[in-house]
Amino acid sequence: MSRLQVVSGKGGTGKTTVAAALALALATEGKRTLLVEVEGRQGIAQLFETEALPYEERKIAVAPGGGEVYALAIDAELALLDYLQMFYKLGSAGRALKKLGAIDFATTIAPGVRDVLLTGKACEAVRRKDKSGRFTYDYVVMDAPPTGRITRFLNVNDEVAGLAKVGPIHNQAQAVMRVLKSRETAVHLVTLLEEMPVQETADGIAELRAARLPVGRVVVNMVRPEVLDGTDLDLVRSTPRGALARSLSGAGLGGARRGGHAERLVDPLLAQAEEYAERYALEQEQRSVLTDLGLPLHELPLLAEGMDLAGLYELATELRKQGIA
Repeated sequence: MSRLQVVSGKGGTGKTTVAAALALALATEGKRTLLVEVEGRQGIAQLFETEALPYEERKIAVAPGGGEVYALAIDAELALLDYLQMFYKLGSAGRALKKLGAIDFATTIAPGVRDVLLTGKACEAVRRKDKSGRFTYDYVVMDAPPTGRITRFLNVNDEVAGLAKVGPIHNQAQAVMRVLKSRETAVHLVTLLEEMPVQETADGIAELRAARLPVGRVVVNMVRPEVLDGTDLDLVRSTPRGALARSLSGAGLGGARRGGHAERLVDPLLAQAEEYAERYALEQEQRSVLTDLGLPLHELPLLAEGMDLAGLYELATELRKQGIA
């Protein structure tokens, strides 16, 4: 199991929810996981029903079996101050640069540098060890940018090549890429059983593979329960209306006479079945596209009561059952 688990997906697919559930699942049985946010949206804090995350590692949950989930919201400006202190020992001079706006300028004008700082902080957490020589975290889970930007975000070495061919920034990018392109990393993509998210997932996987970044698994999120399968739908289509009305009547839903309540129910039920059949066919088609990608495929259910902390633990349990953690 890779120690850095990167989670991406098209906007609206629930990638932050999946990243949070994965962090909980990986922390089960006494493990220690760090959940990292890089987009500044504070989505992790909302999911775990806690205060906004500061730029420090904070314990936010206890997993089944006594494991712990820590979280960190990485701020590019503060990460750059850390970087300047680490390599140049600037200290108060770095804070002075921040007041002058130089830090904001550097992270805005050079997005490649910004991504090096964000990914570098996560990779540092992957490599960090305590005084006994053990890794501080068993796993680091990154809630990464959406699929359309994930390859560029992770492929930081190419991004900074034109900015810094030598020196600390170049060396930092090299160190980050050694982690990101190794077996220590797996990039998972979250999708829905809909045409646009599935196509974006396929495109994202192709880009990641072209950049030689390690693709992990595909997680289909918010899967609605299967009410009727293909055989059931064929039976509905082939059964005469009169037989359906008689079945409804036999179930106590109105009389069997012509024009009775049971007969009036047939058309709305058939229309609902047809609508379901269209969705079922579309979802089966998208499953086939995802299967052809040649990656492990996992499905998480749509939670009828919405997403809350209990639901997050439920999804974590499901991920463990499916062997993703």
